[in-house]
Amino acid sequence: MKIGAIEVWPPVVLAPMAGVTNAPFRRLCREQGGGLYVSEMITTRALVERNAKTMTMIRFEPGEYPRSVQLYGVDPAIVGRAVEIIAKDGLADHVDLNFGCPVPKVTRRGGGSALPYKRDLLRSIVRAAVANAGTLPVTMKMRKGIDDDHLTYLDAGRIAAEEGLSAVALHGRTAVQHYGGTADWEAIARLKDAVPEIPVLGNGDIWSAGDAVRMMERTGCDGVVVGRGCLGRPWLFRDLDNAFHGRPERVRPALGEVAATMLRHAELLVECFGSETHAVLDFRKHVGWYLKGFTVGAGPRRDLATASSLAELRERLAVLPGDQPWPGEAADGPRGKSNARERVHLPEGWLDDPHDGAVPEGAELDSSGG
Repeated sequence: MKIGAIEVWPPVVLAPMAGVTNAPFRRLCREQGGGLYVSEMITTRALVERNAKTMTMIRFEPGEYPRSVQLYGVDPAIVGRAVEIIAKDGLADHVDLNFGCPVPKVTRRGGGSALPYKRDLLRSIVRAAVANAGTLPVTMKMRKGIDDDHLTYLDAGRIAAEEGLSAVALHGRTAVQHYGGTADWEAIARLKDAVPEIPVLGNGDIWSAGDAVRMMERTGCDGVVVGRGCLGRPWLFRDLDNAFHGRPERVRPALGEVAATMLRHAELLVECFGSETHAVLDFRKHVGWYLKGFTVGAGPRRDLATASSLAELRERLAVLPGDQPWPGEAADGPRGKSNARERVHLPEGWLDDPHDGAVPEGAELDSSGG
């Protein structure tokens, strides 16, 4: 698969996930196999303002290539300026635009998965990004739409192709579904049929290498985007690498190997953040994902999730039964919250005119930060 001039093999992309796909996690995943590994979502306004936290988030390790950044923005002028900074300052090799985030603090300002409903505004943002990217390929990630009554993915895909994007990724859910229900792989197939001129990547319900292969066979998509399936399981990318190279081997680590990866993950976070306290606190959210399916009591899980130092984490990991085998299907299924939402939070009157190209009032008034 080619994204602009960048060759991606196997055709696998790590989905940007806030608070997860920082440099340490990307390193753990990248060591397992080839693909494209995307940063956390970066706010365009914060990047333009050179916000200190944001500039730290756009940090790649030596030798990390291609360097991929995902941007979130609502104002075409600010998005264009942010892409220009990335291109001129050499901060990344690829820019992805976020039109898929379903969280209320994003959609209520007209961003993320709410934005493609405004076709003209979407086109203006995409056009500004491409115009300022120089030689960098620009892609976008989106959802099917706001809900089943307001589907936007086919129009958005055509806009992407017409405005010169190098690829488009579709999560086969609407914003109101959040992560609930089942991803609609048939929508991915319909998008591929609608825009055959650019690569289409599929996202949603890829919990194993077999799922990725089945998605590509069923939909004809050019590649897959893996998000929640790799939480607490960076070795999924080795399974994917093996599968796309025709190798039958799959990684099934015993609990001792998982514990060693957990400790290394925390140590890499310390190196990244420069603060052991911050790193260990940040690591706590990963504990449940790593231990999914294993027979580990509530007490040990609680102890690991409340560790306040590397020494405590190391001691508590050491008492786990290291020879406990991989739990199989119990560890392979959905990870993270998966409930649907009752509604999508939108700006007042957002659904009145799908062709209104105005930037919603207050869209860029959020505080700076990544």
